[in-house]
Amino acid sequence: MATDMSDVKSVSADTAMLVVDMQKDFISPDSPICVRGGEAIVPSVARAVSVARGRGILVIWVVREHDPLGRDVEAFRRHLYTNGKGPIIKGSEGAKLVDDLVVKEGDYKLVKTRFSAFHNTHLHSLLGGLGIKNLVITGVQTPNCIRQTVFDAVSLDYKSVSVVVDATAAATPEVHLSNIFDMKNVGVATPTLEEWCGGSNA
Repeated sequence: MATDMSDVKSVSADTAMLVVDMQKDFISPDSPICVRGGEAIVPSVARAVSVARGRGILVIWVVREHDPLGRDVEAFRRHLYTNGKGPIIKGSEGAKLVDDLVVKEGDYKLVKTRFSAFHNTHLHSLLGGLGIKNLVITGVQTPNCIRQTVFDAVSLDYKSVSVVVDATAAATPEVHLSNIFDMKNVGVATPTLEEWCGGSNA
């Protein structure tokens, strides 16, 4: 059945894609906080972002940017910060998005300092002000930032929450899939990239 493009645009206006933590320090194999499955999904995330923009879906780049002394980092990570050096420090090379991922005009960048994109940020008020009711999630990593962002979105009663299963990743496939299973159990959609790209809406 043919898709009415006006319907697609009306759905897209209610939808945002969150691209979570696709930064060099989370993806580079040399980083102490590298997510081992992250590098493999970079092309999938890039394609998902391209499709989202083509549909008029707002792309929100959710990133971490920390104080050089680690004063705004979780307690369990503070040992990684000494003498003004550490991962994902604001303005550092490691805090930049990985190659092939670029914030473009019309996108939005949101900085967080904890796992969930909603924790102590203005994300919920931003989305509400824009009339966003549907969320599509990509990025790393599944058991931490993806999971907590998703469960917060569910708790906040977003109309639909989707996790693109092969545009998200964890340290191992087993950890990734077990967390995907948990999210499906609370009503989260888990399409593949091909399924999501081929659908008429998010």
